[in-house]
Amino acid sequence: MRGKHFTKPMEEVIAEARELAADGVRELVIVAQDTTYYGMDLYGEPRLAELLRQLEQVEGLDWIRLMYFYPMYVSDELIDVIANSKRIVPYIDMPLQHINDRMLRRMQRRVNREQTVDLLGKLRSRIPNLVLRTTLITGFPGETDAEFEEVEQFVSEQRFERLGVFTYSFEPDTPAAKLPDHLPEDVKNERRDRLMEAQQEVAFEWNEAQVGRRVDVIIDSAVPDEADAWIGRSYADAPDVDGVVYVTGEGLTAGKIVPCEIVARSEYDLVAAAIGEPR
Repeated sequence: MRGKHFTKPMEEVIAEARELAADGVRELVIVAQDTTYYGMDLYGEPRLAELLRQLEQVEGLDWIRLMYFYPMYVSDELIDVIANSKRIVPYIDMPLQHINDRMLRRMQRRVNREQTVDLLGKLRSRIPNLVLRTTLITGFPGETDAEFEEVEQFVSEQRFERLGVFTYSFEPDTPAAKLPDHLPEDVKNERRDRLMEAQQEVAFEWNEAQVGRRVDVIIDSAVPDEADAWIGRSYADAPDVDGVVYVTGEGLTAGKIVPCEIVARSEYDLVAAAIGEPR
């Protein structure tokens, strides 16, 4: 996405949320080019915390999920709103792209490593059971071996529950396209694969730790040609980008939220049995 930010007025967002809830939507995903920037252009200050407080009052919504939650405008007030909410799930998608200070400046990110690490620590300490998702870019023009290895170490240290990696893609007429020292495709790909390998160990260990836990699962669809088998997601799984939870149970339908016990993991996915009445 390119161009200037444009904030949809708060009353329009609330009205749309109410319409969706009236149509039976259970989960509302808040996503924008930069979600934490919300309100700056229209109101002169970030207003995401206020928007979330109002969305939490919308009857019929069970889960509110935050995506593209960039670190620039994350205030203590915003963290408190998330931590104390009954409907905002403890899941934050924060695309960091890199962690080395020189590379962050080249990418025109407006935070540095120290600020990022401090914010991640604050989020984890103040939001119970938080699941963090991030995305990183390998092979940005000029990225050195040492700068990539810093990212690799960062991934191992932070142990993000969810992580995606993209290689830098050349796009004409962008600031990055004019930078020197573009890297070969094989270097970009090799670095991406190394990060995903490091993340795989973290993800598998996290899934293993979920076995035996009881969680609510929202049912998305039936497993084709299987009786009483369903595909759903826990609060830790955003639609289309994260893993799923395979659920066995009678009387389930798409759109229901059902208490489940996690009984096994299957690589990036989980397997669960329904243990309560769907609602």
